[in-house]
Amino acid sequence: MSIRWKIVLIVVPLILATLLLTGVSSYFSAYNGITRVAKDFLGFKAQELQNQAESQWRLLVENNLTGKPEMVSATQAAVEGYARSIVRSATELIVAVGEDGSIRMSTASTAGRPADSSALSWQGDEQQVAAALVKGRSTDLVTVTLGGKARVAKGFWFEPFGWYLLVSEERTAFYGQVNQIALRTVIILVGAIAGGVLLVLIFAGYLTRPLTRVVGTMKEIISTNDLSKRVVVEYHDEIGALAQTFNLMTGKLEQAYKEIKGFAYQAVLAERQEKRTKTLFSKFVPAHVIDEYIANPEDTLVGDNRVLAVLFSDIRSFTTISEKMSPENLVYSLNRYFESMVAPIIERKGIVDKYIGDAIKAFFGAKAAPGENFALPSVLAALEMMERLVAFNTEQAASNRPEFRNGVGITYGVVTIGNIGTDKKKEYTVMGETADLAEHLESLTKEYQQPLIFAESLHQKVKDDVACRLLDSIPWRGGRSLKIFTARRELASREKEAWGNHNLAMAQYFDRGFARAAGYFRDVLKVLPGDHPATLLLDRCTQFQKAPPPSDWSGGKVMRAS
Repeated sequence: MSIRWKIVLIVVPLILATLLLTGVSSYFSAYNGITRVAKDFLGFKAQELQNQAESQWRLLVENNLTGKPEMVSATQAAVEGYARSIVRSATELIVAVGEDGSIRMSTASTAGRPADSSALSWQGDEQQVAAALVKGRSTDLVTVTLGGKARVAKGFWFEPFGWYLLVSEERTAFYGQVNQIALRTVIILVGAIAGGVLLVLIFAGYLTRPLTRVVGTMKEIISTNDLSKRVVVEYHDEIGALAQTFNLMTGKLEQAYKEIKGFAYQAVLAERQEKRTKTLFSKFVPAHVIDEYIANPEDTLVGDNRVLAVLFSDIRSFTTISEKMSPENLVYSLNRYFESMVAPIIERKGIVDKYIGDAIKAFFGAKAAPGENFALPSVLAALEMMERLVAFNTEQAASNRPEFRNGVGITYGVVTIGNIGTDKKKEYTVMGETADLAEHLESLTKEYQQPLIFAESLHQKVKDDVACRLLDSIPWRGGRSLKIFTARRELASREKEAWGNHNLAMAQYFDRGFARAAGYFRDVLKVLPGDHPATLLLDRCTQFQKAPPPSDWSGGKVMRAS
């Protein structure tokens, strides 16, 4: 809502209230005055009529004629004639009513014949109202409806005749002027409101014109971004001070805007330079490391111990393959291989640590949120690497290039992570026993003829999400033994049966139930003939049945002296 109409809503009610109070006061003053006049006028005539009726009745009493009906009728006629004589207008009416409300006499007349009681008849419930007045013997000024017309009346009871006489005048005869006063008041009120609204709108427009110009200038500045616009100062008052302040503000904003544009231009140049730098170095350093360094250049990214999943992948017999390929084909094939293998790692939020010749070292969980399971993505990435290797080899065969075979080893545990190197050359990497174990597990993929092998610590994190197969128990540093597993994304029905029997066999195997374990392994080979892990463990069970392992045996193969 505009200020104009707000001013109207404030001023007009004040005008309306003043005029309304004045009009109502005038109306009631006139009404009360007319009521007093009517009361006096009708009261005087009623009193005169009552005096005449009493005078006529005294004559009958004094002459002992009250018992003669014809004399009483003559007296009543005399009273009626007097009533007619005091009627001065066509709107006046004097009527006599019996106790039952019936009309006994009236001064009403019809055209062409003398007035009589038949010239007036009750309408609706008028007779009941008249009977109530008779019963109450009211002498007050009352408003009643007689013959269908609203009248102001004053009455009295005359006992000798059994009449209740009402001297009345049409209400409009008394209050017509009052109604005209009310009508004039309403007309004046409406005209005053219309004129007041018009004048207030003109005044408000004059008063708010500078504000409108300020708003218009603001909108123009917003639409054009031109801060050189100024407002004309019209009045030397608070509104003029507002316009002057607005001009000062826009001047300061214009100056600040020019400075901001300069800063923005420099910021854009800096951002573009930063993007170029990040794009260049992201090929050698993980992106989040670059972000951390840019955000905190004073932070040297010192080493930190964290629990991560480490993945190590290597191409089998790469030396033999490279000897059969030209350098151009070798580099081309190797780059395509790396693109296929690295994509699943990055897609699952892994970080490629480095390329070691034909090997890939990566880790998962460096930027994981609290509670996030980053072990599962490492296994899923490895499984997808196997799938992508099939597509890669299809393209290699189509181009008459040798196929690649690789193995993937994954571990889960504590590693040291950080920027390692000198001031001239640093490398963001992970180190420690867990990282070494990943590389060792990759080397075991050749022995167990499995594309993926991972440690028991990782198996605990993924066993509910992927199909896992326990392969063996291997010795590790410090005299420890570690169980190793492999996994698949999906298994065919024959494979599910074989893997189930294999895991049952491994449970019996570790419990020294070598005969029962051998039975399960044979079941595996019936479903999957030539399965290498089952063949390997079946041979070991056969040997252990002949020469059981020592009491401190931890599940691995036993080296015997020849």
